[in-house]
Amino acid sequence: MVQSRLARYARISGSLLIAVAGLAGSASLASAEDVIRFGAPLPITGPLAPEAVKQQMGYNLWAEEANKAGGINVGGRKYKVEIVYADYQSNTPRSVQTTEQMITQDKINFMFGPFGSGAAKAASTISEKYKMPTIAASASSSQVYDQGYKYLFGTFTPNDTLTTPLTQIIKAKAPEVKKVAILARNDLFPLAIAQEMEKSAKANGIEVAYFEKYAINTLDHSGTLSQIKSLAPQWIFVTGYTNDLLLIRKQMVDQQMKAAVVTMIAGPAYQEFIEAAGQSAENISSASWWHPAEQYAGKDIFGQTSNFVKLFRAKYNSDPDYAQASAALCGALFQMAIEKVGSLDREKVRDELAKMDVVTFFGPVRFGANGQINSLEPPVFQIQNQKAVVLFPDAIKQGEFKLGVN
Repeated sequence: MVQSRLARYARISGSLLIAVAGLAGSASLASAEDVIRFGAPLPITGPLAPEAVKQQMGYNLWAEEANKAGGINVGGRKYKVEIVYADYQSNTPRSVQTTEQMITQDKINFMFGPFGSGAAKAASTISEKYKMPTIAASASSSQVYDQGYKYLFGTFTPNDTLTTPLTQIIKAKAPEVKKVAILARNDLFPLAIAQEMEKSAKANGIEVAYFEKYAINTLDHSGTLSQIKSLAPQWIFVTGYTNDLLLIRKQMVDQQMKAAVVTMIAGPAYQEFIEAAGQSAENISSASWWHPAEQYAGKDIFGQTSNFVKLFRAKYNSDPDYAQASAALCGALFQMAIEKVGSLDREKVRDELAKMDVVTFFGPVRFGANGQINSLEPPVFQIQNQKAVVLFPDAIKQGEFKLGVN
């Protein structure tokens, strides 16, 4: 059942994204000199297509709101927003080629990074080469920002800002948890956050009984899961993307695996994961970089967090998740930087981003010297009654942690 739901969701997502991408690419009626073009390479097809849909929804909402307001004010002159999409087919080397093509042939003014830490890091070499200011909406791994580059910025805090509070909650609420098994997709972000989990567990006196990687596009996890089951860990921690985690969760159920705590990152942050997994999602814990329960009074085009949520619901008939919100934030940050300097000069916009210190609907935004945001406190949550219930931070806490995932 989960497999069929997943396949159906992937087909629908891919069709929606391609259709909307075509619309966005031809939407501007203004003359070329009245348009600011933002390049957005995305994995429109392939296994990461569901994640690409989310980023595009955020970009499109921002572009729509900016254009409703007359466009971006550049020194007293209004420019319409146009987003140029390109499909790199969930292939990291192709994301590099696509990024270069967008800069050299599509003549974009500014760049949104491709999805995920791996592709964002690979493509950042091209942005740096052409001195193209780039904001990555979904790259959290510190390895993305360790190259000394000046033109890459990211809206996700480092991975340990998710694993540390999560581990502290488990230690406080479930002291009987003494042993964790970690299974990670062999890809930059999923592996990096698994490694941070390993550090957090050891720092809190929890034994790491198992740590293994699975290859991208793995379809049969039964042998690995049998091995984990034989170790009887009280905590099972799995990383990957939506398709990976739905498949792994289904195969865990097939093997009747039980644990006091099951954590998955990053799929459970998405309502699509919850709906596809059904009852098997209950009590799965996770963490993300934003939640619609946040309450910020932003200085960006969206203003209050609640206003962003309202606009998103009106456009898409669903609640936004962190991936969609982060993509919208990228556009809003570019807009603020461009309007502040009153210019489309890339160097000036880059310098404005580097010194930015502002509250947005997403939260306070301040970039570290390496370009990665360092000003947010990401939420930890648990799926309860088919909803993501925030457990941390206290300011937006919605419920208490529950033990037991069957």
